[in-house]
Amino acid sequence: MKALLKGMASAFALTALAAIASAQVIEKKTLSLDGARSVIEAAKSEAKRLGAPGGVIAVVDEGGNLMALERLDGTFAAGANISIGKARTAVLFKRPTKAFEDLIKNGRTAMVALPDSFFTPLQGGVPITVDGQIVGGVGVSGAASAQQDEELAIAGASALPARSNRTAAEASCFGK
Repeated sequence: MKALLKGMASAFALTALAAIASAQVIEKKTLSLDGARSVIEAAKSEAKRLGAPGGVIAVVDEGGNLMALERLDGTFAAGANISIGKARTAVLFKRPTKAFEDLIKNGRTAMVALPDSFFTPLQGGVPITVDGQIVGGVGVSGAASAQQDEELAIAGASALPARSNRTAAEASCFGK
């Protein structure tokens, strides 16, 4: 009888520990390399559909680290670094980069004091969201206009299934 009670107490303790441990971790979505390539392919398809003169498409992971980049023919060389900066800004600040460009245009010039390596406040970067979790960012530079950069980025971010992406128009920056 004592052994049975000890066994039941041990089982209960293990169950309690497992419940506590599972309450301390969450399930996290991660962008794969294939996912990053799908984002680029979708943005390239949109560029072709719109007749974009060029563009560099960069995809970063949730930490802002470059995963994939493609430079379309005819795009200026600096577009690569700019697109990476847009993607990184979108993911690290969890909002489209147009929100920051608009803030600066409306007088919040202190925003430009942030370091370039973490902040590129130019339209054309959007977070990539899957099942409500930001898994990365996509940035585009070198299309026909800033608006077209953003359109290509949105098309790319929308390539992943079960997503919930916000466009710049839907994003609210700092609770206005």
